[in-house]
Amino acid sequence: MALLALSASLISPSRLACWRVKSTVKSSISAASFKLRNGSIKCKAVGDSSKPSIQPTVYKGAYGSWTVEPSDVRETFLDHDNSVQFIEHLNNNVTGDLYRLGLVTAASAFVIAASDAFLPNDSLLGEVIKQNLDLLYTLGAGGLGLSLVLIHIYVTEIKRTLQALWALGVVGSFATYTILAKPADENLIHYVVDNPTAVWFVGPLFAALTGLVFKEGLCYGKLEAGILTFIIPAALLGHLTGLMDDGLKLALLGSWMALFVIFAGRKFTQPIKDDIGDKSVFMFNSLPEDEKKALVEKLEQQKFSQDLS
Repeated sequence: MALLALSASLISPSRLACWRVKSTVKSSISAASFKLRNGSIKCKAVGDSSKPSIQPTVYKGAYGSWTVEPSDVRETFLDHDNSVQFIEHLNNNVTGDLYRLGLVTAASAFVIAASDAFLPNDSLLGEVIKQNLDLLYTLGAGGLGLSLVLIHIYVTEIKRTLQALWALGVVGSFATYTILAKPADENLIHYVVDNPTAVWFVGPLFAALTGLVFKEGLCYGKLEAGILTFIIPAALLGHLTGLMDDGLKLALLGSWMALFVIFAGRKFTQPIKDDIGDKSVFMFNSLPEDEKKALVEKLEQQKFSQDLS
């Protein structure tokens, strides 16, 4: 099944990816460019010439030093007034980035939709949620898709696998709704609840979510993400096979809701450099083979000299 296959494919430490691939790095970067200059980035707020130049923090990477550039921030943060704000917000835990926005959207939509299972049947709030379950499902799937587009993973094949699972789940969900749920005058979520075999069609979407939280849990040591890696497939497989009673399924669903909120919320306190990853690796991968070889030899010589000193 898609859920178990995904978990098996990801539990390979030697190939596990902990950050997104930086596709915009140009292949013409030379080996010398890895020693990024420590010069200041002169960014001035509009109409305020008294702002001092901002010295970027230099990080030590596997293949050289690197800094967080305004373009990196724009990729991760929502558009603010100017580039000074981008950099200033790095140290102020301003977390309006698109990747995290996608996670928050997915978590919020899921929690609101899932709360229907815990509300009384005659509840006014429950009725409002029931009438908008398809919209919530669409928003949640869209938020997850946004995060999977922007996720930083070194191994491109793993990133593409997660994206393919998401796309397969979206197609399966749309087909299930159009062909099965709508003619039966049901929303998609209630149809899947009443017809467990429909998990086969929507399951790849949640397999992609499982892969995302697995990556986050392993890379950053987040306990809630690690637990979600088991709860998500367990809840879906339990419903699919009919081996779980309603009480256990509700318990897993409630745990899923709570942990998903914690998981998405904790992204707001994570430094932006963690979401970027080791940029020197991205830059190294973009180099021609001869420049890669020259850089590796240079780094080996530097390491040998340090060992002797």
